[in-house]
Amino acid sequence: MPSSSSSASISSSDLTAHAQNQTEVFAVHGADPEVLAYAMAKYSRSALSMRQSLREISSQRAEQFLNTFYFQYGHRSIADLAHVAFAIERLSLLAAIVLVDEQRWDGQERSTRYQNFMKSGWYLPDFGQEAEIRQLYTKTVEDLFSAYASTSSAVFEALKSRVACPAEMKQDAYERTLKARAFDVARYLLPLATNTSLGQIVNARTLETQVSRLLSHPAAEVRDLGNKLREAATGPAWNLAAEANADLQAKIAALDPDLALESEILLTREVRTAPTLVKYAQPDLYAPRTGGDLNKANAELFANIPVALAPLVDLVERTESLEVELAATLLYSVGHHPYRQIRDLVASLPEARTAEIIEIGLQHRGRHDELLRAFHAGAALRFDILMDIGGFRDMHRHRRCTQIIQEFTHLHGYETPHSGDAAGLAEAGILAEYQASIEAAFAASRKIAASNAPEAAQSALYVLPLATRIRALFKMDFAEAVYISELRSGPAGHFSYRKVAWEMYLAVQRQHPSLAKYFRVTDFNEPIDILKR
Repeated sequence: MPSSSSSASISSSDLTAHAQNQTEVFAVHGADPEVLAYAMAKYSRSALSMRQSLREISSQRAEQFLNTFYFQYGHRSIADLAHVAFAIERLSLLAAIVLVDEQRWDGQERSTRYQNFMKSGWYLPDFGQEAEIRQLYTKTVEDLFSAYASTSSAVFEALKSRVACPAEMKQDAYERTLKARAFDVARYLLPLATNTSLGQIVNARTLETQVSRLLSHPAAEVRDLGNKLREAATGPAWNLAAEANADLQAKIAALDPDLALESEILLTREVRTAPTLVKYAQPDLYAPRTGGDLNKANAELFANIPVALAPLVDLVERTESLEVELAATLLYSVGHHPYRQIRDLVASLPEARTAEIIEIGLQHRGRHDELLRAFHAGAALRFDILMDIGGFRDMHRHRRCTQIIQEFTHLHGYETPHSGDAAGLAEAGILAEYQASIEAAFAASRKIAASNAPEAAQSALYVLPLATRIRALFKMDFAEAVYISELRSGPAGHFSYRKVAWEMYLAVQRQHPSLAKYFRVTDFNEPIDILKR
């Protein structure tokens, strides 16, 4: 049978190409992040293979491409392909919480469970001419660290007297485990000024929005962190192999000066991880302007309405319209009232007033601004959680849900750690000392906030200890509720978030009893072996 015109136009070599069906997979190493992003982006614009693309692309060509397609044409997905690793050291716990508040974020931080923070140091804001306030701040932080040390020691000794070392367990492992349990209690006394360190790996798009968000923050430390992140991304990166390469270059030069010149570019060149994608990052204007207007609306609506009492975990059933949820979430993000209380008030407002609140959340949005997180609405389950900051930090890691986090404040009081898997403060003989330390820190925070020091309201937050309660709204689907409840209720976890996970399960059980059987949770009230981590 004669060939059709379409098949006749295909050569034998083309047929061979069409018949190649062996998938090839290879890892790529050694390409700069932006060069690699350009090479991957070329798949949509070129038939070249990855190897061919990377061989022909230079840093200069990558920059030209990104300047055109990323900045001029707005193809922001290209930046998702450039991943950059950062080490961020000696930042306060407060700054760390702000830094990692990205929904697309990967990283690890120093653990308050396995490390003693006595030697980490702490952040000191600029108090200008307010020497007395500076002295109060310093004394408050130092007193909290002193209480942290004495609590660690007292709880450790109490645990040793209660829990014997098993014959099969080595003494150093036994003591290390008990110290970790003691740190679980002592961490409640760490102030937000405490220095920590973390590593993060983020794509360049997340980095750009992260930098913009940090640059617009009211705290000087956080703004400075935004500048340093941008400088680290656009400037020369620290090269792990630099010293070894320099030694090799010196040996080559001693043997063959001509070859040394040839190898110099490869061995000693500076690598700039994201010289193009974040260089134009500027302070975010949308969120701060919106926050200011929402604060005014919130103050008007709740001027004479006290903050209602709320449980540790409140699963707020869905009774409102999408419009009411959006308006209520916007107000929740700038206030301190529980979500249920806000939702019920907004539901009673005229539709026109609800629409005005939603409009506040949108009127300052720029051309390239993503909608505020408060507009992530429609999740089936909404858990309004009021817990200690230390435990919240562990819950903060769950990024498959939407988190609306209220500001730090002393208004909600503080947690006193108590659990069957840790020595109680009364048992250790330090309950009164613990309470006095927290209350003194709260009093100092109020005094600093009322002072004339620069950024007084922000500086006052640094002396709040991790025992301070913080409110956050977690919106999620059923699968995420199961995942968090199962993971965080496990016996190896910290008793603070174990209790939250257990209460999340109980809340679902009450509202959706037929689904409770699908949760594989650990009962928080059951005794556990504290020597198992």
